[in-house]
Amino acid sequence: MGVLEELQQAVQRADEQVGPSVVGLGRGRGFGSGVVIAAGRVLTNAHNLRREEVTLTFADERQEKARVAGIDVDGDLAVLEVDTAKAPAIAWSPDESAVAIGTPVFALANPGGRGLRVTFGLVSGTKRTVRGPRGRKIGGGIEHTAPLIRGSSGGPLVDSNGRLLGLNTLRLEGGLILALGADAEMKERVEALGRGESPSRVRLGLVLAPPRVARRMRRNVGLPELDGLLVRRVQEDGPAARAGIERGDLLVAAGGSQIEGVDDLYELLDRLSTSDTLELTVVRGTDERTLSVGLNGGS
Repeated sequence: MGVLEELQQAVQRADEQVGPSVVGLGRGRGFGSGVVIAAGRVLTNAHNLRREEVTLTFADERQEKARVAGIDVDGDLAVLEVDTAKAPAIAWSPDESAVAIGTPVFALANPGGRGLRVTFGLVSGTKRTVRGPRGRKIGGGIEHTAPLIRGSSGGPLVDSNGRLLGLNTLRLEGGLILALGADAEMKERVEALGRGESPSRVRLGLVLAPPRVARRMRRNVGLPELDGLLVRRVQEDGPAARAGIERGDLLVAAGGSQIEGVDDLYELLDRLSTSDTLELTVVRGTDERTLSVGLNGGS
């Protein structure tokens, strides 16, 4: 048997083994894809969801309304509760170390319920980092070459035995795809989401631009260049808004420590609770001031 015939058979096996577990989110152009992980539970990306309820299309073209059981926006994961009927749950790979550069992989999707897609590729990179919908870093990503069309995020990346290696999430420059690695840590988080245990993290209620953008924008309006995070938007009635932070302010320090990048701020917030207060030093124009932010009510 030639290489092409073997590859054809491998793609067909992925279709037969995993295809029945893959679902489409939304209708028509839709929002994305997902995969059945247990009876009554479907895993997808958090960024695919627009509301608490979404229509799912199964491999047999059956459509059901699903609701969010648990969601982790920063981790870009969500578990939906739905009648999965006879759709089988995908098996997780038992060996995380089996994913290495050159590993053959298969990507599956059902974009918006428009029909199953199966593509073949190779792992081109491991332990990649991607930023979630709110800018936090997500590690353990798998970079691969299996091509996917729009609406494929949330679909599974599997090995030659049809076992889950990752959740396809992002199309990268050059046509590569980034999948969130389905390791033991992700499995624990997904199981918690399936139980309705959505993580709660402290938030300021701000949209921020990185230092390089802040320096350029201050220079453009004739202000001295400073390192810090530029406030692009302030959530109405959020913790930062209540403390008096305004659009255009530059965050230069938090908790008494200089801010060199957004990850510094996230790491600090992850050590705090909603009962804490955070001192933020901001520059407004050329004036520096310190504001006390009560962290209750962040989103």
